[in-house]
Amino acid sequence: MLTKRQVLVLKEIIRLFTESGEPVGSKRLMRELPIHVSSATIRNDMASLEDAGLITKTHSSSGRVPSTQGYRYYLDHLVEPVRVSHQELATIKQAFSQRYNKMDEIVAQSAQILSNLTSYTAISLGPEVTNIKLTGFRLVPLGNHQVMAILVTNNSNIENQVFTVSQNISSDELEKAIRIVNDQLVGLPLIQVAQRLKTDVPSMLMQYLTSPEGFLDIFGNVLKSAASERFYVGGRLNLMDYLGDSDIHELKKIMSLIDADHGDLTELLGGPIRQTPVQVRLGPELKPIDLANLSLITASYDVGDHGTGMIALLGPTQMPYSKMIGLLDVFREELAKRLTDYYANFDQ
Repeated sequence: MLTKRQVLVLKEIIRLFTESGEPVGSKRLMRELPIHVSSATIRNDMASLEDAGLITKTHSSSGRVPSTQGYRYYLDHLVEPVRVSHQELATIKQAFSQRYNKMDEIVAQSAQILSNLTSYTAISLGPEVTNIKLTGFRLVPLGNHQVMAILVTNNSNIENQVFTVSQNISSDELEKAIRIVNDQLVGLPLIQVAQRLKTDVPSMLMQYLTSPEGFLDIFGNVLKSAASERFYVGGRLNLMDYLGDSDIHELKKIMSLIDADHGDLTELLGGPIRQTPVQVRLGPELKPIDLANLSLITASYDVGDHGTGMIALLGPTQMPYSKMIGLLDVFREELAKRLTDYYANFDQ
């Protein structure tokens, strides 16, 4: 249990180290603390904090820096989010003021806006696909046995891919197969569409196609793409600003994670999306890999019937948490408002 003075000392060490990146000594603390105490008293408090594992000495310097345990204590008990200024709020609103044609454009833009505001790496994940429904499917002939498959959903997203079809399938057969899809599956959530592709749809297609596997592969692939979670990353190269040459291995790990299978990125963000307050996880607490010198701040945002998404900031352990938590809390509200306005056009 820390004394009130030890709490003040710990908070001041974290503040000063966050601002300067330099170890904090007793003489500097004596000048900066809001109360008047002797250098000897401060040294005693620093010794107690070090014994508790909340601060640590670096090399031969007499200064101290917060430990991971110290940051955790601060985040769990002491951090006070800073209110976003009117200017910062106006900047966020202005950045979201452009016209968007797709929901994904808003989510992608949010990662870039957040990265620009913070100079950290931002990750955004669109609202979950649970309630997204199929509104149409068609194939456009391109010649040379190629077709473009176009799938449209109720959030106005359009997914398209080019496929080569078997010479054994005629255009009339394809049209009949498309008609079955649109008659039987339009209006259903994409998850239900995927389930029916494995159950009754193949038998329906057998009435018109000698071998429906080729058509099912085409439709299944474009459906999978439409139903996949969309992750967007802004400011990837910002990682290089606060990871030095000695952290090159860590930089490679996080870059590989960002570019790898989305399952790893989902795990990094904390698993399936659920409505949560702003949360901070420090390097050793992150999965699937330990990013010792990094921290991740995550926040969910709610778009009503259209689901819940997530935004996150990946930055150095010594980031100014009070400011970043306050900023992320406001930012998710503005992102949710922008998406709600966008969906209103289609809900009507």
